[in-house]
Amino acid sequence: MIDYSKVVTQTVRDIKPSGIRRFFDISANIKDVISLGVGEPDFGTPWQIRKAGINSLEKGKTKYTSNKGNDKLVAEISNFMERKYGISYAPETDIFVTVGGSEAIDACIRAVVSPGDEVIIPQPSYVCYEPITSLAGGIPVIINTKAENDFKVTPEELRKAITDKTKLFILPYPCNPTGAIMEREDLQKLYEVLKDTNIVVLSDEIYSELTFNGKPHCSPASIDGMKERTVVVNGFSKAFSMTGWRLGFACGPKELIAPMLKIHQYAIMCAPTTSQYAAIEALRSCDEDVAIMVEEYNRRRRLIVNGFNKIGLTCREPKGAFYAFPSIKSTGMTSEEFCQRLLESKKVAVVPGNAFGDSGEGFIRASYCYSVEHIKEALKRIGEFLKEI
Repeated sequence: MIDYSKVVTQTVRDIKPSGIRRFFDISANIKDVISLGVGEPDFGTPWQIRKAGINSLEKGKTKYTSNKGNDKLVAEISNFMERKYGISYAPETDIFVTVGGSEAIDACIRAVVSPGDEVIIPQPSYVCYEPITSLAGGIPVIINTKAENDFKVTPEELRKAITDKTKLFILPYPCNPTGAIMEREDLQKLYEVLKDTNIVVLSDEIYSELTFNGKPHCSPASIDGMKERTVVVNGFSKAFSMTGWRLGFACGPKELIAPMLKIHQYAIMCAPTTSQYAAIEALRSCDEDVAIMVEEYNRRRRLIVNGFNKIGLTCREPKGAFYAFPSIKSTGMTSEEFCQRLLESKKVAVVPGNAFGDSGEGFIRASYCYSVEHIKEALKRIGEFLKEI
């Protein structure tokens, strides 16, 4: 009989299961749960995008594309980055299309990180960076960002984290779960720390279109001197409500994109063809649809932040993405205890902050990509829970 403990690698065995998924699984088995847990837009994919995908199927466009992606889509991505963020990328060498933003993150880390290299990861942040680093043999070096700094990375924190083994610095802004953003002046200060190093920057910009208060997203690659060391990862899931289409892209210097594309060639071959045709239409004609969704997210954002503060959970203003990150420290409970008890007693599902790193302890993540009525009912139940405890 096979001994599987000797088959599965120690690295994989040591990786913790996703704390987000654990609470999804628990809540899925409880009837009538009100969930603020899922980071998925509740809007349908805009019709013209779906229509473009349908038309491609009807016309039999179901063959492989080139490894780097459909030429028309790559050209549209280049146009998008230029008109939105003022960054010029050559379609022939600087861009390729991936299976979601997650594949682009994985490809970048694997292309850059050798065993023993250090990767600087700000936390709280999305759950994939640390395990992917470990799978590549890298060593995660965590910067625990602080609420009093609006969960931004400071130049002092970055300088302290850098060693002669540092190979990659991940910038996850706008941030899941905190909703924090980095503004141009913040990024300029980080560049002053990085400019004389050989450190590559991986900028995860999947929420780039979802910023509020009139402050558009600023990409690190738009800072003078930063483009040559920065790989920008983005995609269609969040802004265009295309989560199930599984499509992303990476932009960067050809010297970094080429090795990433090599990994993509052998691991994936090409991203889904139907999704690529749909994405062409998204970039060509859906700016207005995105603006309408952002306006609605902003309304929900104000509702949930005001609601949390009103019922006694201090909540800083998230300026990007679609998550609120209120503190539950006043309850005396751990993040997991709070979420577990809230789920059991009031049937409301939120995600414990420590699922996004140890510095998320004392917080919970609540998504506001749900209807106003849904959010109001969740806040009502959470308020009742706080009174009872």
